[in-house]
Amino acid sequence: MVAEPLLELFDEEMRPPGIFEGDGYTMVFRPPADGNVEGLIEKLRAYDGYCEWKYYEHDGPELREQLRAAGLEPDDEETVVVAEADTIPPLAADVDVRLATDDFTELAHRVFGGRRRELEPQSVAVVAYVDGQPVSGGRIDFEEGRSFAGMFGGVTLPEFRGRGLYRATVARRAELARERGYRWLFVDALPTSRPILESVGFVRLTATTPFTFPEAR
Repeated sequence: MVAEPLLELFDEEMRPPGIFEGDGYTMVFRPPADGNVEGLIEKLRAYDGYCEWKYYEHDGPELREQLRAAGLEPDDEETVVVAEADTIPPLAADVDVRLATDDFTELAHRVFGGRRRELEPQSVAVVAYVDGQPVSGGRIDFEEGRSFAGMFGGVTLPEFRGRGLYRATVARRAELARERGYRWLFVDALPTSRPILESVGFVRLTATTPFTFPEAR
């Protein structure tokens, strides 16, 4: 468990109010201050493309039921885990991890499918190589004026899993965060990555579930 002030800081810095428009997606990160959840859902429904309400468990079960009643459906729950960047063990000297945007986007496309997405300006991608072949990677997002750097898009080719490569990309991204002065790292972790992250010092902060409209699936 973490101290309550850290959760409050995360909410303040990483959950913008209203509707957030990204590259090909639209999201809501927190309930509206005026309590008009239904009105915000209808505004979200009016957008084209992928739309999501990112529900956090500490917003309470009432909000969850309001989202369901409005026709949104939950996907798999993720655990939000956090760690101080300077506590993450360093990258092992015998692992080849580089900054590599093109190889990362190609890896993500191979494993997850869908269209290839360009990284946004605040994102940096790292890739682990075996015998010169890109086999594992992830990105880290650096938002200006924030205490937290978010790690996303972890991907490893199936035949190279279980070799510590994802852990190596975490170590390299933590190094980048330290260099840029970010104190905290966070990850929306699935059950596959959570044990690895906890093994290097991450702890549970909260949980989050994406709610989407059925027609968007």
